[in-house]
Amino acid sequence: MLRKVRAVVLRSGVAPQDADDLLHEAFVRLETYTRKQEIRSQEAFLVTAAMNLSRDRARHRARVPVDDEEFDILSLADAAPQPEEQLLSQERLRRVGTGLRRLDPLTRRCLLAKRLDGLTAVQIAEREGLGVAAVEKRVARALLFLTQWMGET
Repeated sequence: MLRKVRAVVLRSGVAPQDADDLLHEAFVRLETYTRKQEIRSQEAFLVTAAMNLSRDRARHRARVPVDDEEFDILSLADAAPQPEEQLLSQERLRRVGTGLRRLDPLTRRCLLAKRLDGLTAVQIAEREGLGVAAVEKRVARALLFLTQWMGET
């Protein structure tokens, strides 16, 4: 009986993911209704209930611009970091700043130009008067140093 009713609902244009929800609601209505009255055909009742529920949902969606079923409650949550996270982030920034100050000025400029300014090694080499390979080595060494520096905490 369930397969027949589901097939009828699907043929009426209901999306497969919605069909199971409609059938469940129709079964709940059937159970509630049979407690009070006798039903001649449960299958006919289920089809009728499911089709009515489908039409009700379609009318509701047409009237309400926002689909409350797809409303994401997490979108209301404050996405700002918690105070503990902010404190840890500030501490990491302070530690990175200390590590950057420990680099020699040329290496620090090369690293910051690459990471913050988004310059290529060629652009940095032209700006600093170095070879491209020298810039790449300086950036790699700086990153290795900072990674180890940050890992010492």
